Amino acid sequence: MPETVQDQLQAHIENFADLPAEAIIKSDILRLGLQFDSEVFKVSGDYKPKDYFIFSFDMVPLADQEKDIVFKAPEEIRISGGRYNLKPTVVSVRINHDSPYIVKVADGEPHLFIADQNLGKLDFHGVPSFYGETLSSGHKISEIVPVLEWGYLLYITAFRLCQYWGESEECRFCDINENYRQQHKAKRPYTGVKDPKVIVEALKHVAASDTTAKAYTLTGGSITSTLKGMNEVDFYAQYIEAIENEFPDRWISKAVVQAFPLDDCRRLAKAGLKIYHPNYEVWDPELFKVICPGKEATIGRENWIKRVCDSVDVFGPAKVIPNFVGGVEMCQPYGFKEVDRAIESTREGLEFFMQRGVLPRFTTWCPEPIANLGAQESPPLEYFCKLLLAWRECFNNSGLPMPEGYGPIGVGKAVFSVSAFMDVIQE
Repeated sequence: MPETVQDQLQAHIENFADLPAEAIIKSDILRLGLQFDSEVFKVSGDYKPKDYFIFSFDMVPLADQEKDIVFKAPEEIRISGGRYNLKPTVVSVRINHDSPYIVKVADGEPHLFIADQNLGKLDFHGVPSFYGETLSSGHKISEIVPVLEWGYLLYITAFRLCQYWGESEECRFCDINENYRQQHKAKRPYTGVKDPKVIVEALKHVAASDTTAKAYTLTGGSITSTLKGMNEVDFYAQYIEAIENEFPDRWISKAVVQAFPLDDCRRLAKAGLKIYHPNYEVWDPELFKVICPGKEATIGRENWIKRVCDSVDVFGPAKVIPNFVGGVEMCQPYGFKEVDRAIESTREGLEFFMQRGVLPRFTTWCPEPIANLGAQESPPLEYFCKLLLAWRECFNNSGLPMPEGYGPIGVGKAVFSVSAFMDVIQE
């Protein structure tokens, strides 16, 4: 077995030659996080720091982060060049003070190192022109409508909490409620429920000066009873209606919400929703019950699957895109211990959905210490390499069109930053 982290990375690049080196390195950064030398921030110029738009996506709680790092890390990095001659690759930043991946200064610029090996030059995404503007409500636009995916996506978290409460209901990998608490404890502006009028005002500023964003994602926590006197469908539909009435077809509309019956899906489609994300999280029946206890108790696995598949009749093939949390099926103490068994399970889910016109994607699991599962070792890089191959093979066999609302496809072009599934699609 290779002895160093550099050797391990090199071995995977050689053993998985059917995958771009960029996708393998991206997956490894996402699973292990990043360290930052504080000197980097002195040479980086103006860049967009992490907005903590819904989850922490960190492997260190805010309270435990180094003082010269906290709230200074960029939202995303873009790596290029280096020993592997990498094409530009966009990666979401997940802070981990113990990561072997270290961002530090070389030749007066930020570079990414693994131990003492320089993997390439880094760019940080610049600050959008509208970010510094203040709304009539007193909010900064960056707090209301942050941008992700190198400017491609506007991310609108309408409800920054979730009504699945506590250990018996919350998805065990999810830290949405704890992240809300830690942001408030750190005294950051962090609006719990956003006013549709404030969002529309923010988007007017965006529309006036921005030409990069091509899609928006509307999301927030699940609503199991009511919020502001509305059920979940009506609550989220009001935002879509407000946006689409003001900016018809200006951006591709996407929403991450629960799996709804057909009439509710029709309500969202009528409001103007184009891409529907009823996130499924984990395929294995027993793991679904353990990892998503609130979803199991409120809707149930079989009913969730049926609703996801039925919704294709409303939105169309490849317009229903549920997310799998890639790697959470290997969480401990509940999950698989063998990589191939975990891949076999998830492949079954990918094939099942794609055969029915549903186009699942995945994000790379970040073991957030403030989530119920707590801090733990990420699945091995082998798992993520095999997951990328499985997803691409299932997609190539499905006959489905390219995922809409995720930006360009292919290595060196993809901007989706929380997994490499878009990087490995072949044109």
